[in-house]
Amino acid sequence: MTKNSLLLAGAVLAHVAPAHAQITDKGNPYEGIDVSNETLVAELDSFESGFAQVNGIRMHYVEGGEGTPVVLMAGWPQTWWAFNQIMPDLAGNHHVIAVDIRGMGATDKPEGGYDKKNMARDIHELIGSLGYESAHIVGHDIGSQVAYAFAANYPDATTSVSFLDVSAQPQSTRDMRLVPARALTGNFQEDFFLWWFAFNQVLGMPEQLIEGRAHIFQNWFWDALLYKKDALSERDRAVYANAYNTVDGIRGGNGWYQAYAQDLDDQLTYPDQLTMPSLGIGGLGNALLVEFMTDRFAEPRLEHLPEAGHYIAEEAPEEVVTFLTEFLQSVDRQ
Repeated sequence: MTKNSLLLAGAVLAHVAPAHAQITDKGNPYEGIDVSNETLVAELDSFESGFAQVNGIRMHYVEGGEGTPVVLMAGWPQTWWAFNQIMPDLAGNHHVIAVDIRGMGATDKPEGGYDKKNMARDIHELIGSLGYESAHIVGHDIGSQVAYAFAANYPDATTSVSFLDVSAQPQSTRDMRLVPARALTGNFQEDFFLWWFAFNQVLGMPEQLIEGRAHIFQNWFWDALLYKKDALSERDRAVYANAYNTVDGIRGGNGWYQAYAQDLDDQLTYPDQLTMPSLGIGGLGNALLVEFMTDRFAEPRLEHLPEAGHYIAEEAPEEVVTFLTEFLQSVDRQ
């Protein structure tokens, strides 16, 4: 073999056979942190876990306190733990029931049923299984979408409905851009670009990318959507990463987004305005929250926390508890 042939062969081998394989898994930074529900619930005085068979699934919830029932529903990518800072205060006057909605946390993650009308049925059956005919309904993020569907489909079972930062998807969601209006700056407050709405629609691929690496994916949201960056501790982040680190956890959460088309169709069948007492507490999403609630609810009560981002129950727990408590007690007095 000539010298030129040897050089050519070496170049080809160098191109097709790199010396070192790429490292794609960055490991678990939260290894060793106890994020079990047993440990978390034990930290909340007088609260305990429960399970109920509802609408074909086994649903997990954490309950405590006495008084009129208040159902708390978190959103993506969190669990019932999102309310841990406000639950003890609310339990002073209410029976607090923080739920892992369908596809979340310790609740079952079936293949389907993630349209918000069906998820509202989950909650309606849960309330009935606990011996109540109605409850105050409180939602955040995806939980807010379920709360709206609950109020629209079960008005007689809705003592009141409250939304934290977002309510439900407006019909304009159908027209969302896949390309931003201008080049992104990297600052989400300036670039309100909901790229993950499309990403979470993809079937099968997100599970492969995110499994075992949920902390990498989620840290973008904590850093972008929190105004108070230290509102979530390392332990909080560990809880949420653990909940969405498996194929089932990722698929269950994405199911909420993949049902949006059905959710928007269902909304067209709901009353133009709902008349039960309603409260909206806005942070980052305040403008959209106000627009939706003034259009869909009669005489909504609206509050704004301008120094809080999206996760207001963690960024401003004292203010959220104050607004919620005053509202809930005013409704109970009626």
